[in-house]
Amino acid sequence: MATLPGPLIWEMVKKNNSFLVKQFGRGTAGLQFSKEGNNLYNLNSYKHSGLANKKTVTIQPGSDKSVLFATTKTKKQNKPAALLHKSVLKKEFHRMAKAVVNQVADNHYRPDLKKAALARLSVVHRSLKVAKSGVKKRNRQATRISGRK
Repeated sequence: MATLPGPLIWEMVKKNNSFLVKQFGRGTAGLQFSKEGNNLYNLNSYKHSGLANKKTVTIQPGSDKSVLFATTKTKKQNKPAALLHKSVLKKEFHRMAKAVVNQVADNHYRPDLKKAALARLSVVHRSLKVAKSGVKKRNRQATRISGRK
């Protein structure tokens, strides 16, 4: 089965697809967003598109305070079940960042997505942090006692 080249797929899906977010009036805004799964910045552009590119990167929150990092296998484009190479990251942030940089940029997979992958990792990691349950600060303002007039 022959696959279509990425720029041709992008020309077909850039103006109208099911992932496109059109919330700005008639869709005439200069910046359009997309809800694609493999889109790190969620921008409707060829560079970040998960539909048009063969090599994509995904960073999502996983279960139990972990981060799911996935890249697409270029030779499995016709098999959606085996398309992603998934790995779970459970380390400290700087170690997860080093692993992402090694896979994306140093491995020559998609070096142009290094900054976007680190930004997405930072946001996902920050969203997984649990608020500390310590002693609450008391209000230092004088409280008014009811019953006095």
